[in-house]
Amino acid sequence: MNLQNAWTHRQISKKQAFGLSIVFIWFFIGGIMHFAATRIEASVVPPYIPWPMAAVLVSGAAELLGAAGILIPRVRRAAGIGLFLLTVAVTPVHIYMLQRPELFHVPLWALWLRLPIQLALLWLIHWSTWRPRRQPAPLHSLR
Repeated sequence: MNLQNAWTHRQISKKQAFGLSIVFIWFFIGGIMHFAATRIEASVVPPYIPWPMAAVLVSGAAELLGAAGILIPRVRRAAGIGLFLLTVAVTPVHIYMLQRPELFHVPLWALWLRLPIQLALLWLIHWSTWRPRRQPAPLHSLR
């Protein structure tokens, strides 16, 4: 099965396949960055979250698993739900960075921009991975 068939195996549109590609790239690169730049990632974890290094590594692994999961049609919906929940779970990081922008070397406008981007990402995850399952045809229509 080639990559195009992997995306469209469950009869998703080309637009949804494109959306899945964006979600995959976002979380694949993000997951890698959790391991490649662990200390930097841990520096943005709010102080009330215990074990910031562990939180970064676990969330990075979850991002990579979710990215891989959306490639597999049978688990795409579950992976999408996981990525949606993970995206919601990292919201405290965005809020913390907005509350304490002087601690980070990020322009304030970029910190504000992350919130609507996060909302758009949540929508894209939902739209591209939670495609309703087709109902089986009623028995009387099979005659």
